[in-house]
Amino acid sequence: MRGEIDMKKSNILLCSILTILMLIMISVSIVSAEDTQNNTTSSQAVSQPTVKVTEGKFRVGPTVRIRPLNDVINKSADGIVEMFFDNPSANDVPLTAEIHITVPSGIHVYGQGFGEAQAAGVLYAKMEVPPGTVRTAYVNIKAEKTGNFYAQLSGTYYPGENKDKYQPLSFTYPFSVVEISPAPKSPVLTNPEQVPSEGSWWTDKIIPGIIIAIIAGLIGLGYKVVEIKYLHKLTESKTEKSKVTEKDGKITEHETTETKTTENK
Repeated sequence: MRGEIDMKKSNILLCSILTILMLIMISVSIVSAEDTQNNTTSSQAVSQPTVKVTEGKFRVGPTVRIRPLNDVINKSADGIVEMFFDNPSANDVPLTAEIHITVPSGIHVYGQGFGEAQAAGVLYAKMEVPPGTVRTAYVNIKAEKTGNFYAQLSGTYYPGENKDKYQPLSFTYPFSVVEISPAPKSPVLTNPEQVPSEGSWWTDKIIPGIIIAIIAGLIGLGYKVVEIKYLHKLTESKTEKSKVTEKDGKITEHETTETKTTENK
């Protein structure tokens, strides 16, 4: 009986030891997994490159000019304001300009080829000029009443999206209305010749290149004709055959070629 009790105690002790060992192994495995995950996370955090944000700025200051082209409005002409933007190629960011143009009541302002909103006598426009390019924009003003008036232009321009580096724009445009515009509520120019036309890429590049190529081809063809007509040398060849009888009675044939060159002048 005592032996059975000792055997049971031994089994209980052995089970306890095995249980403890299993718990220790499980704990070690969990700790190892956590360490591996932490090391992986740390490695990923260290290996991530640092993104450096470059502040937008101009290496070379852009050129921004505003000038009136016509300050008298009548039945055949609108008030015209020209805006010139030049962003040098030395810059890496575009030139961004935001402009507001305000006119009094009875006066209408329109943007030719630009302008995002126009209402209540205010024209708003936002433009971007890439590095190495020039942009010219035009504003035309129409009137429903006569008199002397002012249009106020205000805005800013800055490099790219860096509005902290903005430069102000301000321009006052006085104009006179001697005759009411024929269609004051239409953005179409009363006289399209008031705005200088911009040549297209086709007319500025392709057509001149084709004309130059045609002229060069004609010159080359004429030179070739002259060369053939006056400088070409004619060569004539004449071959004669002769028979010679030797002393032994054997007949031998000989060929003689005569070449004659003449110059046709």
